[in-house]
Amino acid sequence: MKIPQPYQLFLGDVTDPLSVKTARGIQYWRPEQCIAEIRLPGGSVSPGLEEMSVDQAALRGAKTLVLGTANAGGFLPEHWLPVIRAAIEAGMNVASGLHQRLGDIPGLTELANHHQVSLFDIRHTQTDLMVGNGKKRPGKRVLTVGTDCSVGKMYTSLTLEAAMRTQGMKADFRATGQTGIFIAGDGIAIDAVIADFIAGAAELLSPANTDDHWDIIEGQGSLFHPAYAGVSLGLLQGAQPDWLVMCHEMGRPHMRNLPHIPMVSPQDCVAANTLSIRTYSVIADLVVAGEGVGVVDLFTASRYAAQLTIVPVTEPLPYEVMFVSRRDTSPSHAMQTFKTIIYGKLRETAGNYPGSGGK
Repeated sequence: MKIPQPYQLFLGDVTDPLSVKTARGIQYWRPEQCIAEIRLPGGSVSPGLEEMSVDQAALRGAKTLVLGTANAGGFLPEHWLPVIRAAIEAGMNVASGLHQRLGDIPGLTELANHHQVSLFDIRHTQTDLMVGNGKKRPGKRVLTVGTDCSVGKMYTSLTLEAAMRTQGMKADFRATGQTGIFIAGDGIAIDAVIADFIAGAAELLSPANTDDHWDIIEGQGSLFHPAYAGVSLGLLQGAQPDWLVMCHEMGRPHMRNLPHIPMVSPQDCVAANTLSIRTYSVIADLVVAGEGVGVVDLFTASRYAAQLTIVPVTEPLPYEVMFVSRRDTSPSHAMQTFKTIIYGKLRETAGNYPGSGGK
């Protein structure tokens, strides 16, 4: 799937800043691909691009109108359709990361065919998927996971990829969400995959590679979110990660879109009991099973002391965590390099941690 660039980003009339993370992500990581944005009356959030009509953007060279929003359920509001039709009539392709297919909207395919443009439903893969097989495959893998949705798993993954490449490491970002696919130009929208095939999709996304190659796999959802835990667990199983990187937004009061479910406190998530014992036990179990390494809280480290090698974190960090690895696994040079990168990122974060004395 090759989506013609550059883009015009369509923001609809959304008011929740988190709803435009697709637009913000594309603009931040691929600014050269973004010509302009377009909003409907009532829309109050913007990635900061110049606002244009579809006709103006087409004249400036925009090739594709990208629906840069995400909403619960992934449905396309009826009152957004006039802009989409206008873009097609202006000669632009339309790309959507919503669950609802553009091709299922009456008349839209016929209109696109008439104007010789394409409709891209990137959340619906055309690849034949298999169930996961759980076979150990060579190469190194990092999976970003989080306490909730929209806590920076994609940004963290892309940042790690950039940092690792800067140090000369072989690293590739593996996109599992619509924004990541727009940025990377390839990937599988994992939350649109039938449940039985999620682990298999993760295996396909990060195939066997050389021992010094790292796949940075974009995490989705959270093991603690009632709506999306299944997707997160499938990724954990299929990714076979050597490392898990935890993401959390400080101060968030409750799970996204679920005000009746409070977030785990920052103390539980980031310090001694980060993310809760349940998630750290999953990490420890993955390390035992997958011959990798991980980061866990102190309590979990003590529980798994007989099965894992405990490596104390001696850096002056505001996180009471431990690195763990299988006792029968010798750390490679690449693993040590990645550990150094993680230490660096933790030290950077420590400067902004409340009570650390940083800014």
